[in-house]
Amino acid sequence: MSRINDVGGMTGFAAIVEEPDEPPFHDDWEAHVFALNGALIRRGIYNLDEFRDAQERLPVGEYLAASYYERWFAAIRTLLAEKGVVAAADLALPGDGDPHA
Repeated sequence: MSRINDVGGMTGFAAIVEEPDEPPFHDDWEAHVFALNGALIRRGIYNLDEFRDAQERLPVGEYLAASYYERWFAAIRTLLAEKGVVAAADLALPGDGDPHA
C-alpha cells in the first residue's frame, strides 16, 4: 500500500531547494526533538521501524504541512500515547491539528 511519504514518480511537487551551508537544526526545539527520539529509541520505548511507521501514518494534510522535525515530533507523541507511556490528552498542544499554530 502506498502512503503519502512514498512520492517516487509522483508529479506536482516543487523542486527541492538546497540551502548552502544549511545548519543541522534551524531552531533549538529541533535539536531537542532529535535528542528525545534518540533517547526513547535507546531506552527501548520504540524502535526505528515503529518511529518511521508513525510518521508515515500521519494524516496526509498534516504530513504535507509539517516540517521535517514537526513530523518527528508528531510521531514521537503518537508512539508515546500508543505505548501507554503518556496519556494522549497530556500530549495535546495548543492548536493541535495545525502544526504551525
